[in-house]
Amino acid sequence: MNKPLQRVAVIGAGAWGTALAIAAHRAGREALIWARDAALAARLNAQHENPDYLPGVPLDPAIRATTEGAEVATADAVLLAVPAQHLRAIAGCFAAVLPRDRPLVICAKGIERGSGALMSEVLAEVLPQHPVAVLSGPTFAGEVARGLPAAVTLATTDAALGTALVTALGSRTFRPYLSDDPVGAQIGGAVKNVIAVACGIVAGRKLGANAGAALITRGLAEIARLGRALGGRRKTLMGLSGLGDLTLTCTNIQSRNFALGQALGAGQTLDQALAGRRTVAEGLHSAAAVVGLAAQHRVEVPISAGIAAILEQGASIDDTIAALLTRPFAVETR
Repeated sequence: MNKPLQRVAVIGAGAWGTALAIAAHRAGREALIWARDAALAARLNAQHENPDYLPGVPLDPAIRATTEGAEVATADAVLLAVPAQHLRAIAGCFAAVLPRDRPLVICAKGIERGSGALMSEVLAEVLPQHPVAVLSGPTFAGEVARGLPAAVTLATTDAALGTALVTALGSRTFRPYLSDDPVGAQIGGAVKNVIAVACGIVAGRKLGANAGAALITRGLAEIARLGRALGGRRKTLMGLSGLGDLTLTCTNIQSRNFALGQALGAGQTLDQALAGRRTVAEGLHSAAAVVGLAAQHRVEVPISAGIAAILEQGASIDDTIAALLTRPFAVETR
């Protein structure tokens, strides 16, 4: 890749998509946000703020919103910041307009239900022949948007593309670290959402700090086992998109997945916990997919399996916790 990536389009006008557009603008790029909702796009352009998802965070007037795919097609790089379960459908909307050499950056964290596909595998089917990178790591959208320091993994097997994207998105407060392991980066980002629901349940049940720390550690073991089975590397899973993202998401109420788990642990039903939420807790939708993928590769993921049973089958939280606590004692390195 020889030319600089001067114009960046972000598909998705939620909190994370808006924050990424702000980060790109802060890095000196021309930033465009694509929104499916024409009314939201109009509000962004008129108010220079995203009142639905990032209220109170100003947008520079140079950051524009659009509903036109043709405008996205003029960008030098396209960031996909839509919920994981909607990536296939929304990416398909751009198949006819995006030039085939246009780089795509996956900014969603999840595994597709039904197919068990990683987001990169979804794009390989829907938008083939595009260079692809994965952006993942410990980031809350509001903090990135406000310019607080953050570091992320930017994973791609195309070294030139990786360097160009770091230049296009990186700044003093938004620091991408290059990796050539997109699989590991995706597994870390997807499975940590499921573990975060579990950590929220522990907090809601008031089971203590010891239990929370143990859950994070054993959750990391599940991430590592599944990641390695799919070809990811240990150093990736111990890095920003693995351990870093897991730590952030499992310890802070800003995490949508932790907040969902905490509500469940405190006694709310799933419907009650989801009522009134505008944003998506990816762990809710990825839990069953994680378990299915693990079964396919003969990987043991007892925490993820317990969370999937609670979310998908209405399993008792207390019975699930009891089952985990009565598992046979094991060697820690497994």
